[in-house]
Parts: sequence; C-alpha cells; structure tokens
Amino acid sequence: MNADRKLVIMRVLILGGTGDARELAVRVANMTGVEAIASLAGATRQPTAPLGNVRVGGFGGVSGLVNYLRENQIDVLIDATHPFAAQISDNAAQAAQEVGISRLLLNRLHWEKLPGDDWIEVDNHTNAALALENQAQRVFLTIGRQEISAFAYLQNIWFLMRMIDPPKADSLIPKGLILYDKGPFNLEQEREILIQYEIDTIVSKNSGGNATYPKIIAARELGIKVVMVKRPPVPMGEEVADVEGVVNWLREKVKNSLNQNVQD
Repeated sequence: MNADRKLVIMRVLILGGTGDARELAVRVANMTGVEAIASLAGATRQPTAPLGNVRVGGFGGVSGLVNYLRENQIDVLIDATHPFAAQISDNAAQAAQEVGISRLLLNRLHWEKLPGDDWIEVDNHTNAALALENQAQRVFLTIGRQEISAFAYLQNIWFLMRMIDPPKADSLIPKGLILYDKGPFNLEQEREILIQYEIDTIVSKNSGGNATYPKIIAARELGIKVVMVKRPPVPMGEEVADVEGVVNWLREKVKNSLNQNVQD
C-alpha cells in the first residue's frame, strides 16, 4: 500500500464497478486517516478504473472475501456495487459479519413513476419477457448482456440491445441489433435512438441514478411504454443513498476511532 501505515486509522475496501463507486474512490482517497482499496469484479473488459489502489477480479465467494478482508486487515467494507448485483451484496454482508467489521451499502434511490410515465413493473427478466408478448413490436432492451437470453424466444419482436461488451459466444440472442455503448447518456441522444429505431417499448432495470435516466424521460415525452424490472432485495444493515452519505458515515467512523484511541 502507498499510505504510511502509521498514519492510517481505517482501511476501507470499496466493492465497486459503478459511477458512484468511482466518485467515492476519489473522495475517500483524499480523506485523512483513511486508506482505501477499490475492487472491480472484472465484468466488463475495459472498466473505468477509479483513483487509488485498485484490484480486479472476484474473490471466490464468501470464503474468499473473508480471507481477503482478514489478510489485508480491512476495517470497513463499503458495498457500492450495482443495485442488481444481488449475489455480490449478499456475499459482502455475510463476509463482513463473519469477520466482524462494519459494512455500509450505497443503495441509490429507485426511480419513481411520474405523471406521463407508462410503466409495467415486473419482478424479474422472465416476467419482463412475458409482459412483451403480443404487446410490443420494436423493443429497446437496456438491461446489459447477462440476461438477454430471457428474451430470445420472442421471435415476433425486434430488439435493439444496448450493452458495454459483447454477449458470451454461447448466449441465446434475441432477433435484432446490438448497440455497444456506455453511459452516462443524454436526453437528446436517447430521444434520437427511440425515434430512429421506431421503438414502442423499453425494457429497463430500475437502477436509479442519473446516468441512464434520460431514456425514461425520453419515453415519457414520446409516450413510449416502459417495462421496468424491480430491484432484488438487499441484505439488512446500514445503508445510505449517495456518495456524500458514505463520506459522512466514514468521517464519523474515523472520528469515533480517534476518540477511542485518545481514551485508551
């Protein structure tokens, strides 16, 4: 590690891969008394690396993460993964409990349905595909590459599929066109896509945040239906809704640790 261990009050592991996690890594890198490691799962081929100490790759489940936390003397675990990265969040909660360290979830706010929105809310991608049957002809599929096979059986629908990296070679792919792109996206760009490809329905995860919300605004303006996949449940525990909340939480942790050291 680059920081002088004598000056480090708290060692933090940030589970990332999101824009929020990158912003958090920048903020934490400048915090007095904190040494942070940002971890990327390696799900994308060329991830945007955050500032500071970075590791890439999985841990090998709960046991692997437990070993990492212990070997690297991590004091605090910050889960800033994607809201749909349910398995990673579950593993983080279990590992932090087993090691006996604090864990904080950065759980950005859901998108809320507003006047003018035409949403069908579903619990998973299988139900999203069912909602399209006999109800859509040209669909903008904006769920990434991992779940597109759930829509492959819909032969009477044409799909515009946006993702960062190509799907795996053995993946079942719906009929249509793949668009490789990475957010954040702007409203003008999203509106143009919907018009150019004559989209009548969008399938989206309720990811929250600003990076991909313009497509929801564009759909509202153009009167386009949205099939919105609800988030999976998150593990119980402390959580905040934004980067500022994480920074404030960490500052309080550092302050309490300093006070404890003084008392000791």
